Amino acid sequence: MSELTHRYDFVLLFDVKDGNPNGDPDASNMPRIDPETGHGLVTDVCLKRKLRNFVSLTRGSAPGYDLFVKEKAVLNILIEKAYADLGIDLGKPPEGKRKRAERGRGEAGEVNRARVEMCRTYFDVRSFGAVMSTGPNAGQVRGPVQLTFARSVDPVVALEHSITRMAVATAEEAEAQGGSNRTMGRKSTVPYGLYRAHGFISPQLAAQTGFSRADLDVLWEALQNMFEHDRSAARGLMSLRRLIVFRHESPLGNAPAHRLFELVRVERVAGGRPPRDYSDYAVAVQPAPPGVEVQDRSP
Repeated sequence: MSELTHRYDFVLLFDVKDGNPNGDPDASNMPRIDPETGHGLVTDVCLKRKLRNFVSLTRGSAPGYDLFVKEKAVLNILIEKAYADLGIDLGKPPEGKRKRAERGRGEAGEVNRARVEMCRTYFDVRSFGAVMSTGPNAGQVRGPVQLTFARSVDPVVALEHSITRMAVATAEEAEAQGGSNRTMGRKSTVPYGLYRAHGFISPQLAAQTGFSRADLDVLWEALQNMFEHDRSAARGLMSLRRLIVFRHESPLGNAPAHRLFELVRVERVAGGRPPRDYSDYAVAVQPAPPGVEVQDRSP
């Protein structure tokens, strides 16, 4: 697998129409909003979940593309499996010692071997990193791919809608209603929001986890398509609009990331009313400084 030799920074623009891009469980699953500015928020964890789901959908059980953090996973069992695959019995004393400091838990060089095995096996560990110091202990991994929270370009408004289901869950509810069998509920949406997130890819950390050029191609593909296979009634219409990538000639980078992000300008072109469509905005990318190549990977 070819190693990464360039640093990358990127800007991700996506929008939502009549949907909830990222509900807050501490606020009755209402859309996340900055209370001081009214800007909408989508967490990095939410975006990584969509990337993981796409990789799982397209790569399945292909070697090296399994996922560590997935639905219903028991993480310590997966760490134990890594030790078993390495032929390390955590119930026996480690080589050269009379007994294990803590039964069922790796120690010394075993932990590093397990960490390498976890990176080799799981795409998300290799990409985003993971804390695996629980249970059997495979240490911690700092991933080369990092994402920020996404923030809407303009303030958004969160709406609540009353909805009716023409059915009830139990016979007791039906009897209490005299046969009308209706259930009332609530649904939260954002009428429209254009969100912007930033990402970073470090070749130095990629060398530590084994994140390769092939993995990078998978990441670009996942970023381009993560909303296309994540449809639900709650999320309305979500679409990736732009993926602007800055490729540095130097592994250490040829310009500060925040300066490059400032080159991507998003401006309103429809005044006098709230934005309701991507066409209400204009996106312009200014020329990059020497040593930085601009790549438009928008779908």
